[in-house]
Amino acid sequence: MPDCTHPRDITCTNYIRQMYVIVEINGQQFKAEQGKKLFVHHIQNAEGGAVVEFDRVLLVDNEGVVTVGTPTVEGAKVVCEVVSPLVKGDRVLVFHKKRRKDYRKLNGHRQQFTEVNVKEIVA
Repeated sequence: MPDCTHPRDITCTNYIRQMYVIVEINGQQFKAEQGKKLFVHHIQNAEGGAVVEFDRVLLVDNEGVVTVGTPTVEGAKVVCEVVSPLVKGDRVLVFHKKRRKDYRKLNGHRQQFTEVNVKEIVA
């Protein structure tokens, strides 16, 4: 039997699945695993090193046993540590032009994010 290198390898029987959850943070859904870094929309009152808990857990996969919430899973939460309270995303340029009318407009935007590290998943 070959070593398992990919979780979707159907010939493998000894692949160890890691627990993950789908969590809603500030209106967006993220797949969170323990030790993973997430860039979420800016959290207003977060400070570096602070511990933040998110309890809007929509799905839990615990080593192949899937629990889907209606709409959330009871008692499940994700504990995260704020690594950086303000991270700016890539610059996005929006350019409008109407030909032959001497109309040009250039707007720039940089989205603000908060970098969090998933410390623990309670399910």
